[in-house]
Amino acid sequence: MQNDMDPNLDPSKDDLPLRANTNHMLVRHYVLDLAVHFQRKVISGNIVLFFESRKDGHKFCNPVGNESCVQRVSCFPVTSIYSPPSDTNNAGALGSDGKDTDKNCNHGNMETPSRIFNSKKDCGDTAESRNEDFVLVLDCCDLSVLKVEEVDAAVVPGIWELDGQCTEDGLSKELSNRQQRQTLHRLENLPSRSWQEQHDLFLQCSRVPGCGELPFEMDSWSLQIRKPGIKMARYFPHLVRIWYETKPDGASVRWTKDQSNRACVYTMGSPINNRALFPCQEPPVAMSTWQATIQAPEGCMVLLSGENTAEPVQIKEGVSSWFYYVTMPMPASTFTIAVGHWIEAKLEDSLLTSSAEETCSSSQLPCSHMDYPCRFQDPAAQVQAVIPHRVFTPHCLKEKSQEILLPLLPRCLTAAHSVLGTHPFPRLDVLLVPAGFSSLGMASPHIMFLSQSVLAGKTHLCGARLCHEIAHAWFGLAIGAQDWTEEWISEGFATFFEDVFWTNAQKLPQKEAAEQYELKALLRWRRLREELQNSEEELQVLRPNREQTGEVSPSGASLVKHGLNPCKIFMQVHYLKGYFLLRFLASKIGEERYLKFFRLFVQKTHGRLILSQDFLQMLLEKFPEIKRQGLALDMIYEDWLDSAGIPKPLLEESDAWLENQLVEEVKREVAKWIHFNQRNRKGTKRKRRAEERVIFKEVLPDQLVLLLELLLEEESLSVGTLRWLERRYSLCEQDAEVRHRWCELVVKHKHTAAYKDVEQFLKKDQAMGVYLYGELMVHEDARQQGLAKSCFRAVHEEMDPTSKKVVEEMIL
Repeated sequence: MQNDMDPNLDPSKDDLPLRANTNHMLVRHYVLDLAVHFQRKVISGNIVLFFESRKDGHKFCNPVGNESCVQRVSCFPVTSIYSPPSDTNNAGALGSDGKDTDKNCNHGNMETPSRIFNSKKDCGDTAESRNEDFVLVLDCCDLSVLKVEEVDAAVVPGIWELDGQCTEDGLSKELSNRQQRQTLHRLENLPSRSWQEQHDLFLQCSRVPGCGELPFEMDSWSLQIRKPGIKMARYFPHLVRIWYETKPDGASVRWTKDQSNRACVYTMGSPINNRALFPCQEPPVAMSTWQATIQAPEGCMVLLSGENTAEPVQIKEGVSSWFYYVTMPMPASTFTIAVGHWIEAKLEDSLLTSSAEETCSSSQLPCSHMDYPCRFQDPAAQVQAVIPHRVFTPHCLKEKSQEILLPLLPRCLTAAHSVLGTHPFPRLDVLLVPAGFSSLGMASPHIMFLSQSVLAGKTHLCGARLCHEIAHAWFGLAIGAQDWTEEWISEGFATFFEDVFWTNAQKLPQKEAAEQYELKALLRWRRLREELQNSEEELQVLRPNREQTGEVSPSGASLVKHGLNPCKIFMQVHYLKGYFLLRFLASKIGEERYLKFFRLFVQKTHGRLILSQDFLQMLLEKFPEIKRQGLALDMIYEDWLDSAGIPKPLLEESDAWLENQLVEEVKREVAKWIHFNQRNRKGTKRKRRAEERVIFKEVLPDQLVLLLELLLEEESLSVGTLRWLERRYSLCEQDAEVRHRWCELVVKHKHTAAYKDVEQFLKKDQAMGVYLYGELMVHEDARQQGLAKSCFRAVHEEMDPTSKKVVEEMIL
């Protein structure tokens, strides 16, 4: 683990720094008040942060014997706070003149540069041993911070009633400042049944005028705030307002146009998360609630990852305001915003808000997370198979969304509920994002982004992707990775349950479902094998920090290994190896018992952060027979999580998939095509006869993907064969996975008549097109290279920045 971090890490080559000193102070709540300016391409306003200081006592001895302490973050925020001592002459809270600095909120400019906490020199939360001011560090990048100020909550009517005081009259200034810290602590820890009162007071506090500016500095990755004379975190202001605006090229949000050529902006799932949208604490342990007021031009739709369904309120001519909130504490990285001229797609006779299939309520275990209004304890939520949902789309995709997407949503939500039980979130918005979005989908609390590519073809790709993103509601959101390097906890789990949900949604018989599972496993095995052959070994490890996974520096700062490596964005190893590990474990237990275990696992761990070992230890305890079979925790680490390459157990299993009935059908069809290709070359008459005599079977979408992949292994396919192949399966009308393989065939065999299909794919399916640019350039064919360059020129302005950079390096 690296404790000292260079503030000028190269954002394109290095690990991602999490600079916030969360072991000293922890954000419990954010209140954002922002305005969206499309002409300037900035978001401006202020954010108010409600902090609590954290106790000492999270320290663990360093297993390698270093002198400096290391700490392992807890699975959820600590809710206790330091209680100020009765001795009001504590030197840590006094200035050099012995006066209580809390008494005066008017501060001058910073006279000396602030210094980031050096974890090698000190493991505590105070700088008093070096007679230096405490520095609050927030994660921040590409923001223009205008002012930082302290906020005095004491002037909020009713705030003192939390302490049993009707008024602060009669209290000394010294006592009132101490009392204010305690009062804020009580506000932040009101029981969940009082969340409405709590949120009302949060809003009132956020609107109080500032009582004095706080000096600050910025570097490439952080905002550093101090209050002169304050040596300890526990005496630092616990209520801080930051005035700022984003930058047009900030990497957290994307300013672009939708498919109807209307301006829009949205959070794009950047590797730096939201630190270029608002100053925050990025480490996952900083789980907080939030409220947000967003001003946008009238006529725009404002969608946030809030749990309420917001309605616009006109505040002045041409400007509307939208208000969202959440009551479930979540990491700041899950905050999502999208503003644009989208319309809601509706079906007149669809079940959009309720389920026709409600299940019986099952007994629920007590929740182990911090207190919040939890759906897992709500009897009505437990039986709600279909949560309220809406679909938003640019006008030009409305009909396609109504035809493909809307009918699938209730089916997929019901399937997920039948497997895992209570939906963690009370509602879902689905947004069809612009063509430049870098993936097929992205899940956030209460909102999901989908690429337009999922609408092509029939329902297979759309249904499977919906199921993948729905699975993230449990794995990645309600249950998060404590260490972001363990991405497999989110992506491997979602990939595994994508198949389970989708076969349930299709109501397939058990045998048919098992065959589809194996076919999908073979396709993923082929993809994983290819990726491992063409990637750096260090990027193939699911637990790159190994035994130090979950450890942070004494301040709470850490690094996400390979977090900014541009190659990682296009890699599937965490999806695929994680998926295969879960399949391997299922084979040892049996599917029915395995899925029942996951329902129990979700009940026990929702609302918390976990490490790989938490999941694996619980599994091994639940099924001790696995240990008796010789499968131990250290073996799983060695084979699956801590090593590059293909896990040994996977090599043994892969041969069995070739005997699958669906795969055998594909192999027979491929043999027909190879024979057809050979006869097709021998003359026009023979070619016509071959076309007339050969009967090709109908195949499933995944079978068609495998068929095309196997044909890609053929050295040569004639133009006639390619033409007949396209006509037989209507390849240009298939889903994006199929059309991608078709485009690969076109490029490999220089089938010029179908270059238009490649051009269309690169323009409309940008989430999947990066690989094709490489294929067009590698053959050193002038026409293919010209096609790649012309397509790039046509779409580069709307492309995702990371994809754009990778393609630029390929073609320039």
